[in-house]
Amino acid sequence: MQTIIEIVQPYVSTVATAILGVLTAIVIAGMNTIKVKANEWINARTTESQRVLLHKLAEEGFSLAKTVFKEADGTKKLQQALSYVTRQLQQRGIYLTDIEIQGAIEKAYLDYKAKQKPINTEEATIADAAANVSTEVAAQAAAKEAMASLAARVNELLSQATAEVFNTVPVKVQYEAEAIPTSIGDVQVHPSTE
Repeated sequence: MQTIIEIVQPYVSTVATAILGVLTAIVIAGMNTIKVKANEWINARTTESQRVLLHKLAEEGFSLAKTVFKEADGTKKLQQALSYVTRQLQQRGIYLTDIEIQGAIEKAYLDYKAKQKPINTEEATIADAAANVSTEVAAQAAAKEAMASLAARVNELLSQATAEVFNTVPVKVQYEAEAIPTSIGDVQVHPSTE
C-alpha cells in the first residue's frame, strides 16, 4: 500500500512547478519595470543626441566587456564597460555620472537578454506581448495569465486528488456472521465472529 507521501508527491511537484512559473513571470515583469525606470531617468538628464550617443556607447561597452572579459565576473565586466564608456564620452566632452552610465549599460544588458531566444512557449508569448504592448501592460497581462494558468492547474490537481482519494480509500464492510454449526467427529465447532 502506498504511503500518503507517495500519493501526494506528484501533486506537490506540479504545484511547485506552477509556483516557479509565476515567480518567473514576476521576475520578468520586474526586469521590464527596471528597464522603463532606467530609460526615464536617463532621458530626464541628457539631450536627445547625448542619449543616442550614450546608448550606442553603452552597447559597445557591454559588447566589449562580454567578449574580451569572458572569464571575468559580472562586477569586473561592469567596471570595464563603465571605464570604456566614460573614456569615450569624455573624449567628446560629455561628462555624466557613473550611475547614469551604469544605467545605460544595464539597459544594454537587458536589451541583449530580451533578444535572446525564449526558453519555452510561455516566455515567447510574454516576449511577443511585451514587444506589442507597453511593458507595464505586458507585465500585468503576463501575471494575470500566469495566475489563471496556476488556478486552472490547481483546480485540476484538486479534482484529480479528490477522485483518486475516493477511488483508493478502502471501505471496511462490517457484517454479522451467523453461527454455522460444523461437526468434526463428536465436537461441534462454531466460527467466531470478530
